[in-house]
Amino acid sequence: MSNEILIEAPKSRFQRISNTLLAICLGVMAVAVFVNIVLRYGFGSGLPASEELSRLLFVWMVFIGATAAYPAGEHMAFTSLVGMLKDRPALFLGMTLFIRLLVLLACALIGWGAWQQVVVGYGSHSVVLGYSTALLPLPAFLCAVAIGLMALFEIFQRTPLDLGHNVEVE
Repeated sequence: MSNEILIEAPKSRFQRISNTLLAICLGVMAVAVFVNIVLRYGFGSGLPASEELSRLLFVWMVFIGATAAYPAGEHMAFTSLVGMLKDRPALFLGMTLFIRLLVLLACALIGWGAWQQVVVGYGSHSVVLGYSTALLPLPAFLCAVAIGLMALFEIFQRTPLDLGHNVEVE
């Protein structure tokens, strides 16, 4: 038996694109922070834009990651109760529908609040880089729309809940 770690390749175009965007955000953040640290401690000056850029990219990275985690079934799941219903198809289907409707409700609330923040931020700009501050809540809105659409498609396709999470205790 070998001690190799097998990394599964992304299966869909969506996963490949989201992984690429996450890598770009993380890479730019790392370079910006590293350069800023070197400038501050090595030369006594820094780049104010580095902090602002890193904050913006971090927000985008969080919501891209959340969107990418949904179809992979990697969001937190409490499958103990639902797992007991897998031998009762009608109840399992009802609980699946209920859970997906709760996901849609959460997405609607997050999307609504995020859109209000996008509208508020549309007229103002960041202090250093000058980008529209609507870019900060925008990924939350896009994430809510994307996850909401995925949940809606799962409802229409009657996709069963994935109970095969690889954890010992939930």
